[in-house]
Amino acid sequence: MNLIEFLLKAAWKSVVAAAITGSISGMGSAAAIALINRSISQITPQHPQAPPELLWGFLGLVTVVLVTNLISQFLLVQLAQDAIYKLRLRISGWILASPLQHLEELGTNRLLTTLTEDIQSISSAVFSVPTLCVNAAIVVASFAYLGWLSIGVLLGTLTFMALSIALVQLLINQAVRLFTEAREENDALMKHFQAITDGIKELKLHSQRREEFLQEDLQTTAANLRNYRIGSQRAISLSGGIGELSFFILLGLLVYGLPHVQTVSSELLSGYVLTISYLMRPIGNTLAILPNLSQAGVALRKIDTLGLSLASRAEMQARTTTSSARFKQIEIRQATHIYQLAGEEKTFTLGPIDLTIEPGELIFIVGGNGSGKSTLAKLITGLYAPDSGEVRLDGTVVDDLHRELYRQLFSTVFADFYLFDRFVGLQLDDGDAQAKMYLEKLQLTHKVAIENGKLSTTALSQGQRKRLALLTAYLEDRPIYLFDEWAADQDPFFREIFYQQLLPELKQRGKAILVISHDDRYFHLADRLLKLDYGKIVRE
Repeated sequence: MNLIEFLLKAAWKSVVAAAITGSISGMGSAAAIALINRSISQITPQHPQAPPELLWGFLGLVTVVLVTNLISQFLLVQLAQDAIYKLRLRISGWILASPLQHLEELGTNRLLTTLTEDIQSISSAVFSVPTLCVNAAIVVASFAYLGWLSIGVLLGTLTFMALSIALVQLLINQAVRLFTEAREENDALMKHFQAITDGIKELKLHSQRREEFLQEDLQTTAANLRNYRIGSQRAISLSGGIGELSFFILLGLLVYGLPHVQTVSSELLSGYVLTISYLMRPIGNTLAILPNLSQAGVALRKIDTLGLSLASRAEMQARTTTSSARFKQIEIRQATHIYQLAGEEKTFTLGPIDLTIEPGELIFIVGGNGSGKSTLAKLITGLYAPDSGEVRLDGTVVDDLHRELYRQLFSTVFADFYLFDRFVGLQLDDGDAQAKMYLEKLQLTHKVAIENGKLSTTALSQGQRKRLALLTAYLEDRPIYLFDEWAADQDPFFREIFYQQLLPELKQRGKAILVISHDDRYFHLADRLLKLDYGKIVRE
């Protein structure tokens, strides 16, 4: 996708309207230059002033240029803002609707770079489009005027400019290549920044690791990014310099060379000199805009390579109505899921898994690290689709069109959970009363207050944050609960409450509960115990 295609998809009617008014502005500018040239040619010692009708014509043209230029710019500014607004929402929607495994393969750093730097690059380019359109109209209309003065001289002028543009284009192509390399390095740099924020404790506690990370990882990537950007900006600056020099060479050829080739009138010569001099500004501005356009092209191609649009298509077509608050049985039949191990060439296979889940069951999922417990949890909850086999809800196969609806059965607290600072998407019938009741039950009233569905703070210990996540799960009141190592960050007192009080209460309410746990002293509480080993259920 290129920038023009992007804008046309956003609002082609506004683009056409802006192009028409911009063209009128450009033609008016060229006509004003022609009128000035005519006025100059009519000034003689006998008539030291231009005819009044030319003055009024000039004022009328200037007014037309001003009004149409403003209309074109206003239309395109509105279009640009709307296009960026829609792009931000579209990409966010694609991310939210894309399969979890696809997003995990892309990585957080690539997604963040797209949401920040790529959109900013496109935004900067889109904001320059109004100027570009008006400049293009001025250039076309001015060349039309030059052709009216002399077709032969225009052809010579265009030939010279074509050679200059070819040289400039070579430099721009070099800049685009460097922009692309810089964009790849920026993904790596974002990954290093994430390592700084997520791994700050490990870096602070190990000076050798910190120095090696700074010098070999961060510094190397930052230096590569700097060098690519310096190279691209140098290429752009050189192209701009060559473009400006070409104008002066062209003026020199017209003034000093053309009279030796053919007889030219003073009106023709002054018309060409005035027009070419006037074109220096719009063409110079266009050359200055080229870096933004090149970066935007790289950003749009980068967004396309993420595959978010195709990946999200199935879920965008899926049913998204609210799921029933009840279910009879979930059946997982011979389901497998295969994924690439991070940093390795080999794959890990979960399954084949055969499992049934019914209301009121308390199921513990146990096993060593890397045995596939979290992967199984994502398969059960519909975050992963099975590569083979099937998942059935009350006898109906959960396919791509029904998976979104199926996921609404689950309330979860994963090990890598995210805690929102308000109850997003929850309509509480009794206001904050129920939330405050659960807050007291979870012994957090001395730490957190709730007002209008908003938490006063989430800056708590990990164990307390998990309790707040459990509070949100309580309020969702869905038929199936899944807890991934929830008790791992709790003190012994609250761990006892979780296993001996909270889980039995949920079971008594008819909820199906799946608990990933290493707390073997509580395994006897489970109705069923699923033990995983290398992706296989070895004991139930």
